[in-house]
Amino acid sequence: MKFLVINGVNLNLTGKREKRVYGVETLEEINAKIASFCRANGDEVSFYQSNIEGELVNKLHEAFENKSVDGILLNAGAFTHYSYALRDAVAAIDIPVVEVHMSNVHAREEFRSRSVLSEVCCGVVCGFGAGSYLAAMTGLCAALKK
Repeated sequence: MKFLVINGVNLNLTGKREKRVYGVETLEEINAKIASFCRANGDEVSFYQSNIEGELVNKLHEAFENKSVDGILLNAGAFTHYSYALRDAVAAIDIPVVEVHMSNVHAREEFRSRSVLSEVCCGVVCGFGAGSYLAAMTGLCAALKK
């Protein structure tokens, strides 16, 4: 299977910002772990990160139009809480999307507990640091094999 991992706003600073919340691993290190996990399962994965909302929407559209992936992991960062544009893009495509967060968004500021994306995603994983991505990938693979 082929997967796409999309990371949104501020995730390029992972490992450098708010280390007690997001940990010390960089996004590149996390991506390497995901790639290794996928290779071990015989799957392919590609990665994309942008701080620009419209570019994230375009990447979702591109994956849909090109029929290039079987599933998507999406960590939209703060866009999770208010981006109806991303919500509509996820709803518009027929590719399963799992919402991912490294921190437990329900144990943080109140605004973080509300996601506009969850309703249109096939699953949500949060609170396990970089392990959230691997848990989400495991769940997505299992769902696709049904």
